[in-house]
Amino acid sequence: MASVIGFPGPHFFLLNSENKLRTCVLQVKSLGGKDSPGLSSESVVLNCASVIEEREERRSVIDRGNESLRLKVKEEKRVEDGGGLESLKPLYDDGYGTVTVKDYFHANKEMIKPDGGPPRWFSPIECGRPLKDSPILLFLPGLDGTGWGLILHHKALGKAFEVRCLHIPVNDRTPFEGLVKFVEETIRLEHSSSPNKPIYLVGDSFGGCLSLAVAARNPTIDLVLTLVNPATSVERSPLQPLFPILAAMPDELHIAVPYLLSFVMGDPTKMATVNIENRLPSSLKLTQMSRNLTDLLPYLSSLADIIPRDTLLWKLKLLKSAAAYANSRLHAVKAEVLVLASGKDNMVPSQDEAERLARSLQNCTVRHCNDNGHTLLLEDGVNLMSVIKGTYKYRRSRKHDYVSDFLPPSMWELKHTCDEQFGLLRPYTASVMLSTLEDGKIVRGLAGVPDEGPVLLVGNHNILGLEVYPLVEEFLREKSIIIRGVAHPLLFWGKYGNLAQFDFLKLFGAVPVAAKNLFKLLATKSHVLLYPGGARESLHNKGEEYKLFWPDQPEFVRMAAHFGATIVPFAAVGEDDMLELVLDHKDLMNIPVVSNYLKDANLESIKIRDESSGEVANVQPFFPGILPKIPGRYYCLFGKPIETKGRKEILKDKENAKELYLQIQSDIENSLAYLIKKREEDPYRNVFDRTIYRAMYHHLEEVPTFEP
Repeated sequence: MASVIGFPGPHFFLLNSENKLRTCVLQVKSLGGKDSPGLSSESVVLNCASVIEEREERRSVIDRGNESLRLKVKEEKRVEDGGGLESLKPLYDDGYGTVTVKDYFHANKEMIKPDGGPPRWFSPIECGRPLKDSPILLFLPGLDGTGWGLILHHKALGKAFEVRCLHIPVNDRTPFEGLVKFVEETIRLEHSSSPNKPIYLVGDSFGGCLSLAVAARNPTIDLVLTLVNPATSVERSPLQPLFPILAAMPDELHIAVPYLLSFVMGDPTKMATVNIENRLPSSLKLTQMSRNLTDLLPYLSSLADIIPRDTLLWKLKLLKSAAAYANSRLHAVKAEVLVLASGKDNMVPSQDEAERLARSLQNCTVRHCNDNGHTLLLEDGVNLMSVIKGTYKYRRSRKHDYVSDFLPPSMWELKHTCDEQFGLLRPYTASVMLSTLEDGKIVRGLAGVPDEGPVLLVGNHNILGLEVYPLVEEFLREKSIIIRGVAHPLLFWGKYGNLAQFDFLKLFGAVPVAAKNLFKLLATKSHVLLYPGGARESLHNKGEEYKLFWPDQPEFVRMAAHFGATIVPFAAVGEDDMLELVLDHKDLMNIPVVSNYLKDANLESIKIRDESSGEVANVQPFFPGILPKIPGRYYCLFGKPIETKGRKEILKDKENAKELYLQIQSDIENSLAYLIKKREEDPYRNVFDRTIYRAMYHHLEEVPTFEP
């Protein structure tokens, strides 16, 4: 249950999913200057969760044009039973998929009743209690104005944000400039109380225009905008010819409009699959989707109450003025912006508009959702919290920190990544993980890898680093440990870093390779995944599989010793059972057009090592020509852990550090030779043998392998 947080501004109250007001009454100044009922900021207790102690503090005058409104803002100090969580555990339950579109309609039943009040904020109880020092997230709704458009994401976002949603009553006729000032007042007050924290604005459709307008007027405030199918392109909407018809339509026919709009604005099938497990058999998924669609249809009639005829006509006029206002001020937007654009948006040309905004705004990232409609936030497959994490937009201070701002993946995120991005890799490769105990015995599983950090996992790359995901997944499933990989900066910055294909790396904890990042990770007792051979090994030439290409200097040994980290060397084998390398770097450089392209790309690449690093220094990025094989199997062997605790002074000596460095190399080479030899004894190395085994013993999760 969320605790009440006194919130400065007109109307703030706390709601549960049934829209029952859970607060006392406080008289505050509304937009019109009249007293309006809101939330009491007197000391209250909700389910014994919190007690609010208040102290009053005067704030500066907020300019309102012809008048000024002096607000006496009350700063609350929460005394809670344990307060917010310090951190989230890997594979936590983010709650995504437990709420459906039916809950959206249920939540709106009480909300849409006329109360004569102005726009206001509410905080859904489902959001719960966020992490300590979490930033605030303000949701600005679309044309419905209810504020419940984020309901599918309340639980997930509530883990990391203080979520507040804007409610614009059905009969409210506040002009766009008035709404801008209302939101602007809120962010200025929040900024004055927490100047070093970012303020997040999530704008859905019309709310996207509102977010941009507020950002343009407040360039000095640290804002992070997420625009979901922003309606800045409403003038290019394919529905433009229908708008005059809606105005002339008799009241008797208006009841049919919500049904039509529901199919134009959203994808009913995506709405109906929100709570369906992706791994169910197709027949069961189809049956459940059909049932959900049937249950959903009766609720569509309530859209006529959410957006009555007069309100719809007013909102369409408001939408045009909002788009014009926002578009005329794009040049003034300094905020960090993330645009989510649907591929099946029949309301506005969202994907074209996203590209236009990316060109017009100074700091804009775009993510395309090709299978979704206009009501993206009410449809399946898009977990907003995951998108924010995967694009590195989540931070709790002015500058993003790769270590302190990282949130571990949830169980939903692990399942979704397995199914959507690596759906075939896990069952077809059936990776075998082996580890070495203290007595030298090799066992299946990760029992030989220490649970307590700091731990530095040092190993060899396979082609394209395809061994990384099975390795990360196995640590999560067996030990509930997230391993933080250090990767090439190209995957985080520049044109490559902006590609959605690499979002999963950020979601699962990868950081750019840099001494300061490795330092922070070891200082926080993390499990760190390091490939000294880096891009040179993952982009090797023909005949170089399983060959180590390490720098001349022991770059990581002394840092590991500084923190007393345990070094675990490991070897990974299997690329030659999966892929055939057809064109390597030498072959591509012999093709004139491709050669010129690679040379130009190399000029823009990020240099991470100097020439003294040997052959591994500054490898030119490229994508090799590969062909798939009939899948074999990946094998990974973690060697005997090497303790550096208590050896800090010894390893300060370069010769001693070099000796340990060479020992680690030798251990990995010996493990590679061991795996290459032992895999010949695996009766299930071939995918066909594994498939037959699973058909006969499907209840067993692990397919057997050779005896270590």
